[in-house]
Amino acid sequence: MLSAAMDSGNEGEVNTVAKYASLADPDSADEINKLVSDWKSARTAQRKKHLKEADFFELVKGSVQIGGYFTTGNTNNTGLSGQANLTREGLDWRHRLKLVADYQRSAGTTTRRHYLAAYEPNYKLHDDLYIYGAFQYESDHFLGYDNRYSASTGAGYSAINRPGMSLDLELGPAYRRTDYVTEGLDSSPALRGSASFRWKLSPAVSFSQDASGYLQRGNSTVSTNTGLNAKLFGPVSGQLSYQIQYESQPRDKVQSMDTISRASVVYEF
Repeated sequence: MLSAAMDSGNEGEVNTVAKYASLADPDSADEINKLVSDWKSARTAQRKKHLKEADFFELVKGSVQIGGYFTTGNTNNTGLSGQANLTREGLDWRHRLKLVADYQRSAGTTTRRHYLAAYEPNYKLHDDLYIYGAFQYESDHFLGYDNRYSASTGAGYSAINRPGMSLDLELGPAYRRTDYVTEGLDSSPALRGSASFRWKLSPAVSFSQDASGYLQRGNSTVSTNTGLNAKLFGPVSGQLSYQIQYESQPRDKVQSMDTISRASVVYEF
């Protein structure tokens, strides 16, 4: 039974079988524990060898999601939302790239046009500790700014890192420049913090919660995104998400809080 569990490659199953096998045959517990330990060590060595020797694009994983709606009759609305997420998990480095675009028209008038591009390289100091860099560009005319550039560096900590659940926390100094639509620009140091939580509720359903904030003199920003993903077939799934963005001192009589709900089809690769 233990050999079959090891052949499956599922570490959770191996631990479960080893636990009950040791209880059923206490005299063989040491031998069972050694077999499991050797198996895990061999898997770790094999994984490190693969990460070290793999080509750059061989380790790239990600997802693309597209959502939208169109209504006629009493209202005439069109909305489109697109997002791409790419991650490369190497031996010492992890790279993340995120691209987002939202567009909406209501009664023939554009009511939302939001773009975001973010790149984050991480250097791993330990299994749970890393140093990050974060570079981000945003444009949202309807939130009062044409361009916003952000750069940050600091420390990250994987507070939870186990199969089916993860939580990454980051904190560090930052610098932001915002080009406002009607009132010039603002450049100042800031403090950046973020949290990223992932929870696989079942083989087909997963939950995500992302939050980030920039605290600075003048206008500070806090944003959160809550998502629920359900597998449809193969690499395709459906996702519902709700995003909140708060600006403490928005310009040009813009409201402080902006929200958007998305229903998307997601393709993972």
